[in-house]
Amino acid sequence: MKTCERLALATAGVLGVFSAWAGEGAPGAGHRGEDSGSRVVAATDIVRYADGRPSAKFRLDAKDQGVVFRHGGGPGRCDELGARDVWVYESDGMYYMHYDGAGPKGWLACLATSKDLLTWTARGPVLDFGAAGEDDSASASYGVTYFDGRTWHMFYLGTPHTSPAPDLVPSFPYLTMKARGASAGGPWTKQKDVVPFRTKPGTYYADTASPGHVVKHGDEYLMFFSASMKRTLGIARTRDLDGAWTIDPAPIVPAEEQVENSSLYFEATDKTWWLFTNHVGIEGGEFTDAVWVYWTQDLNHWDAEHKAVVLDGKNCAWSRTCVGLPSVVKVGGRLAVVYDGPGGESTSHMRRDVGLCWLELPLRRPEEK
Repeated sequence: MKTCERLALATAGVLGVFSAWAGEGAPGAGHRGEDSGSRVVAATDIVRYADGRPSAKFRLDAKDQGVVFRHGGGPGRCDELGARDVWVYESDGMYYMHYDGAGPKGWLACLATSKDLLTWTARGPVLDFGAAGEDDSASASYGVTYFDGRTWHMFYLGTPHTSPAPDLVPSFPYLTMKARGASAGGPWTKQKDVVPFRTKPGTYYADTASPGHVVKHGDEYLMFFSASMKRTLGIARTRDLDGAWTIDPAPIVPAEEQVENSSLYFEATDKTWWLFTNHVGIEGGEFTDAVWVYWTQDLNHWDAEHKAVVLDGKNCAWSRTCVGLPSVVKVGGRLAVVYDGPGGESTSHMRRDVGLCWLELPLRRPEEK
């Protein structure tokens, strides 16, 4: 999630660069037709990494809208030093965005709301720091939500460690913790007696076992969580959202892929799952350099070759080097991809803002030869 370290409001106007396509009509606008949608195509210029980590040979280029939420306007200085690591969801026509607000005491999950994904109102922190000695005493951030039809559940990142002040960037271990909400917008109550899962020495999740997208699959729930000794994604399973989870013995893709955080979309037209994630590149140091997407028709089996670049310095209009983690939500005939970045050529953890880009639906896999 906060990768370089460990190596994821006042009403804001729409800022940044607007593409003509993305700016036409309402956020859900878009035409449908036989050739409509967004198709994965072979990349014409494949990024090569100095240490030989795998590259993506395909692209699924999103159209960048630019910055839609700037840090620094949240209540009580909650995002004075940055806004990043977003989780966006919709309920009853309102969009909710949990984001990591970097405040003077550390990073907390904060809330902003919007009717259109373009103009956001910051509501302030939805979680507080745990008491001294608790697993979330230094940060309670990155709040992933799931609604089971009756109850709102939040799985959030807790850690007792950070970098030195003033940045206070969360550091290892990254742990998955639980809260319960009265509504989509909270208030949220921590469930200290619920321990979904923890890091385990000698495994691929020895240092990080932090939350990810939850989906119902058959008679169980799957969470695509972030894991590391090296960065990768694993599946945790449970039949009880207030109980313990069982972690699969191997990640969904090899750790050499260097990806973290998950946001899933199901394309009903061809029954394909698309998993959006953050890729970590290396150039004088490690940082998140792109949003990637993997696709499969079987949630339990993923092919590391089935991946594409969605957003990087080639099509991001404002953050040319560093692109933060994605969260996706369907809006009419398009898929919104919300992400963060520090802007320009920066790779800093701090003073990040939130951007928005679009993919026209349906999403289409590469044409078979």
